Amino acid sequence: MFGRRDSAVGTDKVATAETPVPAATTNMANATNMASTGTAAQNSGKQRPAMLSDALRQVRETLLQRLDASAALQLSRTALRSMLLTETTALASELKLPLSGQDQQRLTDILLDDMLGFGPLQPLLDDDDISDVLVNGCQQVYVERHGQLRLTEVQFFDETHVRQVARRIAAAVGRRIDDSQPMVDARLADGSRVNIVIPPLALDGTTISIRKFNPHGFDLARLVSLGAMTADMAEVLRIATRSRANILISGGTGAGKTSLLNALSLNIDDGERIVTIEDAAELALQQPHVVRLETRPASAEGTSGIGQQELLVNALRMRPDRIVLGEVRSVEAFDMMQAMNTGHDGSMSTLHANSPSDALTRLENLLLMSQSNIPLSAIRRQMSSALDLIVQVNRGRDGRRRVTCISEVCGIEADRIQLQELFSYQLLDDSDQGRFVAHAIRPQLLQRAQAWGLSQALLSCTSGAMT
Repeated sequence: MFGRRDSAVGTDKVATAETPVPAATTNMANATNMASTGTAAQNSGKQRPAMLSDALRQVRETLLQRLDASAALQLSRTALRSMLLTETTALASELKLPLSGQDQQRLTDILLDDMLGFGPLQPLLDDDDISDVLVNGCQQVYVERHGQLRLTEVQFFDETHVRQVARRIAAAVGRRIDDSQPMVDARLADGSRVNIVIPPLALDGTTISIRKFNPHGFDLARLVSLGAMTADMAEVLRIATRSRANILISGGTGAGKTSLLNALSLNIDDGERIVTIEDAAELALQQPHVVRLETRPASAEGTSGIGQQELLVNALRMRPDRIVLGEVRSVEAFDMMQAMNTGHDGSMSTLHANSPSDALTRLENLLLMSQSNIPLSAIRRQMSSALDLIVQVNRGRDGRRRVTCISEVCGIEADRIQLQELFSYQLLDDSDQGRFVAHAIRPQLLQRAQAWGLSQALLSCTSGAMT
């Protein structure tokens, strides 16, 4: 499988494979610590990482020149790794390069990830504790782990390397990233969401943002165990979903809106027909009768794009019991309110906002953008009639996601939509720690819950005090 590459297939597959030098980064710290005294020792400590970086690059480039990729990719992962390790060891000896056994093992793993995955990002994507991977140029890769951003030791060789990995990611989802299309927003095969921006739009080099898909998901019980809400709050949300209340989930970026929407959807009856509409499909509904719709971006010529509004209008003709809109962000807001007001009870969506009142203001602005000829009073009446519950989720300074408010929409008074809080999260002093508070208020949801035989359960959850 090693020899001069003549086939076009082999050249294309290897041309997109570039590798970082994490071993060099790790050895840099070790070499510098060991050479803490003497000028000669300090110079040696500075030169060692550069020597390793050059050696790793030389071995890799030589291997890729000799590799017949089309034949190598026919092997199993285990067989391919064994073959690459053997050739890496032999080549390091042949070129008399200062590569330790650990360096050779690392280089083998790098080559394997480049050929079969997404290069240096592959180990991060395989780590279940990581929720986001954020590439800011060739020298800076951050991850979010347990709600906290951390800089990793992963690096790319150069900007060309990052660009090639970005192209491979885009190609994997049938998209392209180049000067004519310098931005890509798409969904990977595993459900993860990826956004890529290249220069000149990205001034400091290619950026890649990957929001990883959690294959295990969350249910309400799991969110309670993580401290995102209390058991009473979870029960109220379960009752609201079961009794077909229209629910809007608001929050900031990365606050957990989609995760909560997924958790709520688990309480929808299996006998209902559900239509989901998303820009990039992230919802993972478990019911047997789900129709999933996803927008289509415009072509390079700016044509053939299908947005959420068109999909929502079409969904109304598909006999849905419920419509789940991944996120309302533009003119589709009007059609969503229309759907909620015309027999599609139990519909749900998310919205970017910092509080329930802000969510109403933003939704109002979106409706005015799409229907500027309708009086504001009529828009507010439509919103008040359509929405039953607004659930606010926030991510605290400690990285934890919490449901910080569950509010009911109670009608209009003095031409303003009225809200009443059933639950809230109150901070203690200036810290990020707080407590969940149940406000002893008779919920308007009670009448709807009574029709489903859930009124007593709802009353028992909303009659408490502080928890």
